Amino acid sequence: MATGAIYTQLCELKSQKKSGFAVLADPDKIAPADMQYLARLCNDAGVDYLFMGGSLLMAHQMELCIQRFKTESDIPVILFPGSPAQVTPYADALLYLSLISGRNPELLIGQHVASAPIVRASGLEVISTGYIIIDGGVQTTVSYMSNAMPIPADKPEIALCTAWAGELQGKHLIYLDAGSGARRPVSAEMITMVSSHTEIPLVVGGGIVSPEKVYENCKAGANLIVVGNAIERDPLLIKDMAQAAKAVSSLQ
Repeated sequence: MATGAIYTQLCELKSQKKSGFAVLADPDKIAPADMQYLARLCNDAGVDYLFMGGSLLMAHQMELCIQRFKTESDIPVILFPGSPAQVTPYADALLYLSLISGRNPELLIGQHVASAPIVRASGLEVISTGYIIIDGGVQTTVSYMSNAMPIPADKPEIALCTAWAGELQGKHLIYLDAGSGARRPVSAEMITMVSSHTEIPLVVGGGIVSPEKVYENCKAGANLIVVGNAIERDPLLIKDMAQAAKAVSSLQ
């Protein structure tokens, strides 16, 4: 199992039945000049992690965005890469994503072989992640780019069996993602089924637009909630969403 500091924190959230909150920043959608403001908002809200990455990464400014963020914040930065090109030692950790819900060999192992030398040399804490795409009611960038059919939203048992397969293969983390811009977030029923029957931490993202949904998903068993699009539209949501995640933790 992974033994780095960030993964240890995630495992503690799982064992204590608590939840954290992460902000997702896409370097194609945010300018480096805005990262310091985002960092101050995250600091004030008590955000646990900044996820950094995107499906396309056309602007080639991820490293500068991370550097600017770190001038204002000690919040750990975790790479959420859309391709092997999105690896930089300026971050603190990397989700090493394997798309276990799809059948595209490039995203199961092919890109990992190509990126392995870069990842090993990066010095990053590497967290092997079973990445599962859930149907969010609209084709998202990640489903289009991966050429993968999402798991139906009303089939939590398929999501559980997929998560079990990832866990049995030795993945350190399960990530249920409805995708950026999803109309329908991952259901509480699916989250509860996966969380209650797996031993590794569970991350949930995609289509989460309100503090109420953050609270619901955390109560259902998500150990880390990731929000991007809603915060891009209204950065002031960060504080209410982070508080919603922590409110569930305080009940445990």
